[in-house]
Amino acid sequence: MIQNIDLAKRPFYLNQDQEAWVKCKLESMNERQKVGQLFCLMAGEYSEEELEKLISEYYVGGVLFRPIHTKEELQAKYERLDRIAPIPLLKAANLEEGAAGGYLGGTKFAYQEGIAATGNPDMAEKFAKVTAKEGLEAGINWTFSPVADMDINFRNPITNIRTFGSDFATVRDYTRIFVETIQQYGMAACAKHFPGDGVDYRDQHLHPTYNTLSAQEWYDTYGQIYRNMIEGDLLSIMVGHIVQPAVERDVNPNLTEEELLPGSLSRELVTGILRQRYHFNGVITTDATIMGGYTMAMERKKAIPATIAAGCDMIVFTPDFYVDYQFMLNGLKDGSVTKERLDEAVIRILALKAKVACENPVKRMQGKEFVCSMSDVVKYTNECADEAVTLVKNHRDILPVRPGKYKKVKLINVGKEETVDGNLSDIVSDYLKKEGLKVERYDPYVEELHSSICVKHDVLTMYICCKEAESNVTTVRISWCMKHALDIPRFVNEEDSVFIAFGNPYLLQDVPRIPVFINAYTATKVTVEAALDKVFGKSEFKGISPVDPFCGLLDTHL
Repeated sequence: MIQNIDLAKRPFYLNQDQEAWVKCKLESMNERQKVGQLFCLMAGEYSEEELEKLISEYYVGGVLFRPIHTKEELQAKYERLDRIAPIPLLKAANLEEGAAGGYLGGTKFAYQEGIAATGNPDMAEKFAKVTAKEGLEAGINWTFSPVADMDINFRNPITNIRTFGSDFATVRDYTRIFVETIQQYGMAACAKHFPGDGVDYRDQHLHPTYNTLSAQEWYDTYGQIYRNMIEGDLLSIMVGHIVQPAVERDVNPNLTEEELLPGSLSRELVTGILRQRYHFNGVITTDATIMGGYTMAMERKKAIPATIAAGCDMIVFTPDFYVDYQFMLNGLKDGSVTKERLDEAVIRILALKAKVACENPVKRMQGKEFVCSMSDVVKYTNECADEAVTLVKNHRDILPVRPGKYKKVKLINVGKEETVDGNLSDIVSDYLKKEGLKVERYDPYVEELHSSICVKHDVLTMYICCKEAESNVTTVRISWCMKHALDIPRFVNEEDSVFIAFGNPYLLQDVPRIPVFINAYTATKVTVEAALDKVFGKSEFKGISPVDPFCGLLDTHL
C-alpha cells in the first residue's frame, strides 16, 4: 500500500515487484516531474523535437496520435519516444469503432450502435478482441473507450452511433463485456463520458452541457453502468464537461447554481461519487480540456489545479502545455492542490503504467488465446455488418427488390462521400451495376422542377446518407439542395424509393414519408454490401434497433 492506495486490489492487482516499481518511480521524481505526469498530450500538435523534449525533460505522462499515420509509422514514432522516456508512456487512442481510430489502415469494425443492433453480446467481445489485437500491434496501450453514454435524446449531435443505444441494460452489459475483454489482453479501457452524455441536445465540445435526470434516475441508469464496469475492474474513467445538478446536490445540498460544475471540475462527482460512493480506485482523466465545455466553466488558471483538487488524475490535451504546466505549479504553491493529492494522482498513473505500459505490447500478446488471424478479423467484421443492418420500415412491399422489376436506379447521396474504403457512391454504384442495373447519379443542379407525371415506374430511387456523430457541429441532420430542394423524396406516393442511413440512426425525421428506411450505422464497404444484399433479397434483415428510429414522431410511421 502506497499512501493509503492499495494497488494490490481492484482494479490494478499489482504484484510486489510492480508496487515496488511504482514506489521507486514516485520517490525518484521531484515536484515538477510529477506535474508532468499529469498531462496527456495531443502528440501530433508538436514537432518531433519538441515532443521529445516534453517527454524527456518535463516527464509528460501520456500521448495520443490522431489516425494520420500508418501502423508502421506509428510503431516507429512510439519506438523513438520509448527510447527517451524516463518513465514508460501511456499511449492513447480513440478506438471507439476499432483500430481505424488509431491509425490509417486499421479496421473500422463498427460503431457501437451497430454492435448493439446485432442483439448479440458476443459481438461486443469480438469487437474488443479485434480492437485489442490491432491496437496493441501498433503500440497503443490505452483506449479512450467504450463510450458508456446512453443515447436518450435523438437530437444530441455527438452521441447516437457512438453509443450502445438507449436501452440501459444493453449499455450496461455491452460496456462491461468490452472492458473485461480488452483489458484481459493488456490494453487499458477508459470509459467515457462520466457523468453521462446523451440527455442534453447540445455538444460539450462547444460549452458545458447538462445531464438533467433526477438523482434517482441517474443512479438507476448511468450510475449503474459505471458501477458495473468498476466491478469488472475498469482501469480508467474519462470525465466529461457535463453538469449533473441533481447528483451534485445529492452529494452537497448547499450548492448554488453558480457552484454546479461540469464533471471535470466537480469534487462532488469525481471524489463524492466515483471515489467515495463507488470506491473506484483507477485513473480518472478529464475529457479534452481544449473543449468549450471546460474552458467556459472556470478561469483557466484556477481550473487546471481545481481539476486535480476535485479528484481527477490526468489532464487530457492542452492549448498550451507550458502555460497549463505553470498553472499547476502555481496551484501547488498557493495550496489549491496539496502535495498529497498530487502524489495520489501520480501513484495511480504509475500503477496504470505498471499494468499496461512497462512491457512491449506485442510481447504481452504472445501466448494469449484471443490472438486471431486477419481472416478472423475479416470474419468478425462481416458477421457484425450482416447482423446489424436494420429494416426500420418497408411499406408497399418494395423489398426485397425482385429481378427485372427495375431497369435503373436513381442514386441520390445526401451525406458525405468519403469513407475509410473510398467513395460511398462508387461502392454502391459498383454493386448495383453487378446486379445488371443502370445507375444514374442524381445531380439536382442540372435538373428542373417537374411534375409527378415524369416519374418512371421501372426506376428505383435510392437515397444513401452517411451522417456520423461529429464534434463541433450543433446538429446532425440532412441539408437539402438550395435549388427548390430538388433532392427531397418529393413523390413518395408515385415512385418506389429506399433510404439507407450509414450513420446517424435518426434521419427518418428528415424523410418521414419515405416508404423504405434502413439503418446500417457504419459507412464501410462490408456494411454497404451487407445492406444491399438485404435490399436484393440475398440475405435476411437481422438487426434490432437499439434506439427509437421513429424519433417519437407520428408521421415517421406512415
